[in-house]
Amino acid sequence: MTTVAVVQSSSVPFDAEATTRKAIKLIGQAAENGAKLALFPEAFLGTYPKGLTFGSPIGRRTEEGRDEYRRYFDGAVALDGPEMERLAETASEHGIFVVMGVIERVGQTLYCTAAMIDPEKGLVGHHRKVMPTGAERLVWGFGDGSTLSAVDSPVGKVGSVICWENYMPLMRQAMYGQGVEIYCAPTADDRDTWRDTVRHIALEGRCFVLSACQYITRDDFPEDYAPAFGQESGDVLMRGGSVIVDPTGKILAGPVFDEDVILVAEVDLAAKTRSHLDFDSVGHYSRPDIFRLQVDTTPRPAVDFVRD
Repeated sequence: MTTVAVVQSSSVPFDAEATTRKAIKLIGQAAENGAKLALFPEAFLGTYPKGLTFGSPIGRRTEEGRDEYRRYFDGAVALDGPEMERLAETASEHGIFVVMGVIERVGQTLYCTAAMIDPEKGLVGHHRKVMPTGAERLVWGFGDGSTLSAVDSPVGKVGSVICWENYMPLMRQAMYGQGVEIYCAPTADDRDTWRDTVRHIALEGRCFVLSACQYITRDDFPEDYAPAFGQESGDVLMRGGSVIVDPTGKILAGPVFDEDVILVAEVDLAAKTRSHLDFDSVGHYSRPDIFRLQVDTTPRPAVDFVRD
């Protein structure tokens, strides 16, 4: 049996340094609870801009919206930057594998990314969201297939699928095909229905599913933050709902709403093997003579310099 943790808390919006300090403290608390793996919410380091429109009605962009984007861009991080280096040092200090939701800055584009940090090896993988949802497409780029890999951890094989990517059946199948054991689903979806989604994934993939969502209020944001809703002091912009589910769909911890919390649960990977007696979507319950999935993991840079 191994302990895993899901961290439900808030970013310090647009302040990567302050959020890093907060994450370091929370990683330490998760480790004190015996966790060997800790999952943080989507866009924890870098901010989920809940309610912002960035001044972009169809057919027009405002100068105020461009200023909002500049602040958002400046609060993002690079995977080889100092913030990630400090998180790797913290993971090493506490002997804990960390899956951190970040807004990743690459050139002049931002990606919604899940970074996977090994306590001994540092950054061992990252997944860029392949399909931002709705208006997220305005401020986030699209990840390609090169960041779909599940990675080994002290707890088991870990994969990450972000928020509504989890409604893409082939995306889930790509994770199952890699033998994912700890399926991480960082999200910004705080609806009651999200619990049903992650329980379905646990049953379908016969894996442990960890889902982390922020609990964040209007008061956590700067005074000049101008969301389209949740504008009053005390308004809750994301209410959490983080949860841990086992391969049979049993809820091990959560969901918890409207408070900061670190959820912990014991996982036994033998439960995954036992649950495959009657179902394996990429094995004995598949029909590859009828249905097959091909995953292109080739990197797709926009500019590729070829040298002789």
